[in-house]
Amino acid sequence: MNTTICLLNDSFPPTIDGVANAVFNYASIIENNHAHSLVVTPQVPGCDDSKYDFTVVRYPSIDTRKLVGYVTGYPFSPEAAHEVSTRHAALLHTHCPITSCILARQLAESQRLPLVLTWHTKYDIDIANAIKGKLLREGALQALLHNVNSCDEIWTVSKGAGENLRSIGYEGEYIVMPNGVDLPKETLPEDTVAEAISDYDIPANVPCFLFIGRLMWYKGLRIILDALKLLDNSGLDFRMVFVGGGGDEKEVKALTKKIGLSRKVIFTGVISDRKKLRAWYSRSDLFLFPSTFDTNGLVVREAAASNTASVIVSGSCASEGVMDGRNGFLIDENAESLAAKLKVLCAAPERMKAVGENAGDELYISWEDAVAHAFERYEIVIDNYKRGLYGVHDPLRGSLRQSQGELMQIMGDIEAARKAVRQDVRKKGKEVEASIKAFRADIHEQIHEQIKEAGEDISELLDRYL
Repeated sequence: MNTTICLLNDSFPPTIDGVANAVFNYASIIENNHAHSLVVTPQVPGCDDSKYDFTVVRYPSIDTRKLVGYVTGYPFSPEAAHEVSTRHAALLHTHCPITSCILARQLAESQRLPLVLTWHTKYDIDIANAIKGKLLREGALQALLHNVNSCDEIWTVSKGAGENLRSIGYEGEYIVMPNGVDLPKETLPEDTVAEAISDYDIPANVPCFLFIGRLMWYKGLRIILDALKLLDNSGLDFRMVFVGGGGDEKEVKALTKKIGLSRKVIFTGVISDRKKLRAWYSRSDLFLFPSTFDTNGLVVREAAASNTASVIVSGSCASEGVMDGRNGFLIDENAESLAAKLKVLCAAPERMKAVGENAGDELYISWEDAVAHAFERYEIVIDNYKRGLYGVHDPLRGSLRQSQGELMQIMGDIEAARKAVRQDVRKKGKEVEASIKAFRADIHEQIHEQIKEAGEDISELLDRYL
């Protein structure tokens, strides 16, 4: 398909989170394997988009990183409308149901383009954490739900994510479109692993457990620590490695110290080097992920890439596709269940290894495969839209958005024309300036030669008569 897919999201590198990583992989793989990609995202101070092999368009934002960790985009961007128009985008795919979706809806209406939304995470929990007032919280959820209902097709990263979307009132259809993993499916050599983790005390004959992600209590970290305390009380030796940072990091470390696990628990901080992350996955016997918050649990598949099995809460989104004792291990959502499972498995290292290999064969999905699957669906969405199968979601609001979007596009076209005129004027001005300089230099040279000749004539007269 010789066309352009426009991807929108509220976050993108240098801001790093799971959704930003997903958008980057979509853009890169589409550009290199399928068509052209265009990323539309808020401006971040100090960002450098020249390194990408796809185009990134930044629209105005307010720097609210100190307050919420992200910039806040202003979803009325003539520049973005102009870029989407001039690059002949065939489809809009927003990965956020908030600011990016507002902008995407305007672009979709004004440029007659299909709009896909991927529901990545439990935004209702994020809203509940950010907004304490009940009426404001309910209003925010209704606005979010209206954005969702205004899209032509809804994708979710897991069935659990779809059920979460249902829980806030969504009644339409959705398609499960899993994200991929940007780690290769292989276990690193032992010497490479040993070198990468050489700064830490990890005895060879001691079970090693791993968690990678944001250090937030809602990730199930209290369950992990309480379970480890139970193991410690039973006399079992082990090492637990937490990789990452987050808002609850100080409290997590404080609890670790309080319950006397500092010698057995390691905090590495954030690790951006993917090879070092692979080393930790390869070294660990089990990946612990008792989170019921996450809608996809990519870290479970990252662990599977290194043939490491995960321990997951039964019924969680991360447990989709996991069969207990086959390609992973399932527990109840409490410390006692996790401790009991770990105690049994630590006595059976060969079982952990065999289940880890099954996880690699059955749970791993590459980003190339994930985006190829999505791209096949893009073609169907585009065809459905052309055939009018999606209908009009909200005639009145759609008309208003269309007018707003068209105005935004006109403003973008006018600004682009102004830039072109200014560039042309500057170019002509430089040409005129160069001509004037050349003319001045020529006149100067002629005057110099005339003075020189006049001087020679005067000198000749003086020599003749004096």
